[in-house]
Amino acid sequence: MVHISTIIDVSGHYIEHYPVKNSASKSAIPTAVRRALVKLGGDISVARRRREITAQLMADRAFITRGTLRRIEHGDAAVSIANYATVLFVLGMTERLAELADPAADPLGRDLAEEQLPKRVRPREPRETVQNGT
Repeated sequence: MVHISTIIDVSGHYIEHYPVKNSASKSAIPTAVRRALVKLGGDISVARRRREITAQLMADRAFITRGTLRRIEHGDAAVSIANYATVLFVLGMTERLAELADPAADPLGRDLAEEQLPKRVRPREPRETVQNGT
């Protein structure tokens, strides 16, 4: 089933309607994730236009259709992450993509790991060595 989706851009304006496949997973996407994708799409659009890259040229360089690029620039969650990543590559922004889940930039992960550290460390008991034949 296909229905029409309405997206609101980062400035709060309604943008064009386009058909979206209806799936159970679409309703499972948290609102914060949807907002982040819409912002990412808007940021990609701005970056493309600042570089004076036409939509057709961007689509050609990213090996996608103009329709897919339009969906990316609107933050469509149904577009594969590989397509988003390829568009970011064309824009020269892949280094930031590689750092998204970097453990060094994960304060919550570090805090959780620190909670699991032992309160104190006791010296180990020396192991008894077994000698052959005695």
